[in-house]
Amino acid sequence: MNSYVNIINQIINNIERVIIGKRKVVELCVISLICNGHVLIEDVPGVGKTSLAYSIARSIDCTFKRIQFTPDILPSDITGFSVYNQKTNEFEYRPGLIMSHIILADEINRTSPKTQSSLLEVMEENQVTVDGVTYRLPRPFMVLATQNPVEYLGTFPLPEAQLDRFFMKVSIGYPSQPDESQILSRFKNGNPLDTLSPVATDEDIINIQEKVKEIYVDESLNDYIVNLVAQTRNHPDVVLGSSPRGSISLLRASQAWALYNGRDYVIPDDIKNMAIPVLSHRLILKQEAKLKKINPAGIIAGILNNTVVPVVK
Repeated sequence: MNSYVNIINQIINNIERVIIGKRKVVELCVISLICNGHVLIEDVPGVGKTSLAYSIARSIDCTFKRIQFTPDILPSDITGFSVYNQKTNEFEYRPGLIMSHIILADEINRTSPKTQSSLLEVMEENQVTVDGVTYRLPRPFMVLATQNPVEYLGTFPLPEAQLDRFFMKVSIGYPSQPDESQILSRFKNGNPLDTLSPVATDEDIINIQEKVKEIYVDESLNDYIVNLVAQTRNHPDVVLGSSPRGSISLLRASQAWALYNGRDYVIPDDIKNMAIPVLSHRLILKQEAKLKKINPAGIIAGILNNTVVPVVK
């Protein structure tokens, strides 16, 4: 157990050499990684979204590809395509940009829905199917997608099916003034990302992913998760609540958070800590709720406050 916790902390501390003052965000991204999940980063430009993705890939010694999503990018650019080889008289698969361990899907909402949909199979099943042939992606595999919450001109909002495939949604936010001063000091003589060394391997991550599934969850906590998710579906301000995939994601995130904190069992606080980043992007609010400045995070916080926490024996 301690060896897994040490590896997780080493990864987080290594990423913090580049991403300063945002430990909670880094923790959530690493939790998603060890849950075999994907992260949607919604934030303004220049706060370190790309650097965060690079830092994760470098910290675990894995391959990394950045895909700049634009209106003219095609699904075949993502998944790959078949080319006829005249020498062998056979079609050969040419891998697309998705064939990597860590993928940065930069400004994912700037590409067409057709291209966005090329990620559906990839994010759910860790594979691509081209001309009826299925190709497995490397393990571990993670998509970190970014989008700007302010600029909507020329964008295509992600459909519910796409949003639901993201394990978590996070926002980095602007640094505090002391943290920004530290950023300037650290970047003064060069980018620390250039000298970032691996502290774990892909095998380490795969082993931790398997260990997460072994963390004990009491039956009463399963019911607690189901109760929380059910309330998102029946809330008066919500058109569409969380799916069963959201319930599974909250369970897995709670297991990972327990492991990160050195426990082989889940407690209610683990679920509470993970509920907002795991569930908030899965809620579609009514228009009148949006006009009242009600947000999904506030709804989930209210549900957590008004739900009886089970006593685990």
